[in-house]
Amino acid sequence: MAEKKKYLEYKGKPFIRRGNTIFYGDPTDDFMIELLIQDTTPGNGIEISGNIMIQLINNNRSGKDHVVKTAQREGLFAAMDIAEFWLLDALGEIAD
Repeated sequence: MAEKKKYLEYKGKPFIRRGNTIFYGDPTDDFMIELLIQDTTPGNGIEISGNIMIQLINNNRSGKDHVVKTAQREGLFAAMDIAEFWLLDALGEIAD
């Protein structure tokens, strides 16, 4: 039996980077987040992300209809703050 590939997780959900794109959430769920790093700046020997486009993706739709919400934030911390809220809200995981 093939082993399930292990990914880095953020708050219990997969966090996968591919080039300048980060996917947050389980691809088998109805929704996930796509973070597009649009620019970086060098700092202390590493590249620090600057402007990031955040997209809430509906995995059950295709084409242009799969993007539900978009926003832009400066820095990964600010982007993940809104991304996590959107994802939990879309999956119905936010308690009232």
